[in-house]
Amino acid sequence: MTSPFLYYAGDRLTHAELMSARLDGDVVEVGEAYMPADAVETAEIRAGSLRDLGGDKLAFTHESAAWVYGALEDPPKRHSLQRYAPTRPHHILDARVRYRDVRLPAADGRAMAGVVVSTPVRTVVDLLRDRVFRDGASPATVETLLRNDATLAAAALRWSAQAAPLPHKRAAVAFLREWELRTR
Repeated sequence: MTSPFLYYAGDRLTHAELMSARLDGDVVEVGEAYMPADAVETAEIRAGSLRDLGGDKLAFTHESAAWVYGALEDPPKRHSLQRYAPTRPHHILDARVRYRDVRLPAADGRAMAGVVVSTPVRTVVDLLRDRVFRDGASPATVETLLRNDATLAAAALRWSAQAAPLPHKRAAVAFLREWELRTR
């Protein structure tokens, strides 16, 4: 169930009414929706704001999940989605979406406000493997996630030890071990 604090264009208010409320300062944008200006922006609110993009067959991963968990201030320009349901969706055509058809295991997803988001552990490992070591992106988002939860690095190391062979897994494990040594 989505939050009563979220407003979607065409749902309870028309697009014009939402724009007027935004101009009046009554609501602010959050992800793909709007919320009251005086409400607290939580992980559930952020996740729920993505309802129309993800549906029930897709999970938000990578930077999208990091944004939901508060590691990024602004949502990514292109949301990372991965198949979560056993059946493939027919087609994903949206310029706002980066889609991966590999199925995210149920244990690596978490239902939040009507959408599925990859767990913090899976998010850290995926960001390290796919963005930091493959694409050369900054590890700042990963470091923010790790600073927000002191147990996350150890949990990500345990997950990696049990996971099948994956590209850039060794580099991710080395980063996590070094992080644990630096933060003790």
